[in-house]
Amino acid sequence: MPIIVNLDIMLEKRNMKSNELAEIVGITTANLSILKTGKAKAIRFSTLESICKALDCQPSDILEYIQD
Repeated sequence: MPIIVNLDIMLEKRNMKSNELAEIVGITTANLSILKTGKAKAIRFSTLESICKALDCQPSDILEYIQD
């Protein structure tokens, strides 16, 4: 898949654990895990906005497009 999710990198940079981010954003740790592993088929803009707010970052810090 050409869209790469760099959520682990941002969590590491912010010294935050996945369960902490899930609680702040208001999603389950299971759904956050699906997103982190790149298995998610979609993400709501409201969820992306909440993640960016919690991690103080831009969507481009989390999502990356790599051409096949």
